[in-house]
Amino acid sequence: MRQMRGIKLCGLAMLGLALGVGAASAEDKTFELKLSHWVPPSHPLQKALEDWGSSIEKDSGGTIKYKVYPAQQLGKAFDHYDMARDGIADVTYVSPGYQPGRFPIFDAGNLPFMMANAKGGSEGLDVWYRNYAAKEMKDIKFCFAFAHDPGTFHSRTKKIIVPADIKGMKIRPAHATMASLVTELGGTNVQASAPEVRDVIEKGVADAVTFPWGSIVLFGIDKVTKYHVEMALYATSFVWVMNKSTYAQMSPSQQKVIDDHCNTQWAERVASPWADFEHDGIAKLKAEPGQEVYAITDAQLDEWKAAAGPVVQNWANAVKKTGNDPDAVLKELKADLAKYNSGY
Repeated sequence: MRQMRGIKLCGLAMLGLALGVGAASAEDKTFELKLSHWVPPSHPLQKALEDWGSSIEKDSGGTIKYKVYPAQQLGKAFDHYDMARDGIADVTYVSPGYQPGRFPIFDAGNLPFMMANAKGGSEGLDVWYRNYAAKEMKDIKFCFAFAHDPGTFHSRTKKIIVPADIKGMKIRPAHATMASLVTELGGTNVQASAPEVRDVIEKGVADAVTFPWGSIVLFGIDKVTKYHVEMALYATSFVWVMNKSTYAQMSPSQQKVIDDHCNTQWAERVASPWADFEHDGIAKLKAEPGQEVYAITDAQLDEWKAAAGPVVQNWANAVKKTGNDPDAVLKELKADLAKYNSGY
């Protein structure tokens, strides 16, 4: 009888392990993850990250809890990668392009005329970068990569129609790659994080900004700009990363929960609501009194693509210094974007 009881208990334990539950999970240490980002709590990213955290809490049986800290509460936008590395936050939203030259391979996702949309684009970007993340971002745990829907130039002072119009303008670029384009075209870059853009334009420190459409309204930049060129100039690529020590302290079952939420499917789930929000911004600006949203011709678009050539070459030169072949890297990215119907 005692032997049969032992066999029965052993069988139940095996079943519990197979289902991912049991006595071991009840003994897991409880974590409350600090999830940090730098956009307003009204931004669609807030809800997406809450959904991500809630799903982890549910799948971990409540042993991994979370709290979202928006709007630079834990640190400046530029510092979020190092905040994850140093444990100031457990998981952070990072724009690698805010730090020129630090992540040259990832910057391929920020090149002009690379990505047509953010939904499939985020999937393609994430699949591609998983081949490089462990080396280029080795001091954090990479979770996933994603992008916002394509952005463009929004100006206070004049219409921007052809590349020559940039000469002499002061422009706040979205990231280092856009800064390179502005420089190549004879403009001056004004550095400011997204929450600071309205202020620098309102004060005349900058004449224009490269920004996605919906966020122009969200950040109040529509109050200080008037001209908006309807062109999918660029997308900004981001990463969601985790402190390595926090992850290492978790039990194997908890780590599996995290791993199951650090994949391409979650990249698309987080990016999707934001993509719709940004795209809807085009119609919002068209409907606003005093705003001028205008198209350009195919010939003018070709001018822009040609003008972006030196920017791509600058990127390629930086990648060569890492020991990688830029042509191969770019070919891989374009193939993955095409696979998810998001190539330009």
